[in-house]
Amino acid sequence: MSTVFSLLGQGLKLDTRADIEAHLAGVDPTLIEEIHLGGNTIGVEAAQALAEFLAKTTQLRVANFADIFTGRLISEIPLALSAICDSLIGKSTLEEIDLSDNAFGGRSVDPLVPFLSSARSLQVLKLNNNGLGPAGGTVIADALTTLAQSLEKGQKSKLRTIICGRNRLEDGSAEAWAAALRAHGTLQEVRMPQNGIRMAGISSLVQGLAANADLHHLDLQDNTFASEGSKVMAAELNRGSWPLLRQLNLSDCVIGEEGEVSPVVEALAKGLHDKLEILQLQNDNLETEAFSLLAGVVEKLPKLRRVEAQWNEVEEDDEGVVALLTALRKQGGKLVMNDEDEEEEEEEELEEEAAEEAPAKETVPPVQPTVTPVPAATEAAPKSVTDKATDALADLLEKVSIR
Repeated sequence: MSTVFSLLGQGLKLDTRADIEAHLAGVDPTLIEEIHLGGNTIGVEAAQALAEFLAKTTQLRVANFADIFTGRLISEIPLALSAICDSLIGKSTLEEIDLSDNAFGGRSVDPLVPFLSSARSLQVLKLNNNGLGPAGGTVIADALTTLAQSLEKGQKSKLRTIICGRNRLEDGSAEAWAAALRAHGTLQEVRMPQNGIRMAGISSLVQGLAANADLHHLDLQDNTFASEGSKVMAAELNRGSWPLLRQLNLSDCVIGEEGEVSPVVEALAKGLHDKLEILQLQNDNLETEAFSLLAGVVEKLPKLRRVEAQWNEVEEDDEGVVALLTALRKQGGKLVMNDEDEEEEEEEELEEEAAEEAPAKETVPPVQPTVTPVPAATEAAPKSVTDKATDALADLLEKVSIR
């Protein structure tokens, strides 16, 4: 029997116990390792029946509950969420939970707290696009801090990935998030784009991130650094806080100011992050000198294969841009400077994927058409009496004329 139970993307409206039990019938919960219910909508009664099923699981590793409350009343969501999350408390095998794209807001996050504050086996937490706001974000962050503090002395947190973008966390929850990140200290991937966090909040967040030396993917896109946040970020880069960093996304973060080189770029130009593969600095007010500095460090970053730098204060033929492009090409890398570059690359990737997915065509020998041979003509057979009469009539008609 399969270890994965999935209704992913089926658009089901599961209101009652009977609605969901029809799908769970015959499924042994003790064998299930993954459950994927995203893209359906689950009411309170159905959630309670689902919770009974989840409570019986003994090997559950992955729980995907993204986008399961579309169209539900704000009064329904806390009750349904509470039933589901409470059933997961104490699941020592659970490694990943995805609750993205559910409109919790700040009013519906409390049911998450008992689970999150005790989920010691959890490695991956995905809470993207939940409309948490500063209040809801603080509740989640505090629960994660409680989780870290509940560990026995000398026991390391297992949490490795936090994805919490598009949640309007703002500065109001930044301190709480910084404390949570610092308390765990084991994070390898943190993605918190588009949260409206500004300079003071970013400064706190970056200092919390500095406690996570194993960080290899950091995405803070579309939060505002400006001078204050950029200096704090640069200080941690100069300190080598993230020696394993492979992907850094600071696009739309206002890390540069007119007429000045961003301290973030100056820190990157020291070449301390020799495992860096992807650097995203789009729309950051960077000028040609910043590009020149980056060009000069490329040879110290042998794994750097992609720099995205669209919509900065340069032209594509600027000296610094050309220098960076040339340096990247020497080691097989790419500089993306406009939408056309990106579209061209996407087309190439799609073509490669199509080629990989297309089944190999077997070589079939061409089918030779079957030709029925026509015997060669022999001497003409003698004409019948009818044929002779027809010929005679045709001769007579040729002689007839109409006047």
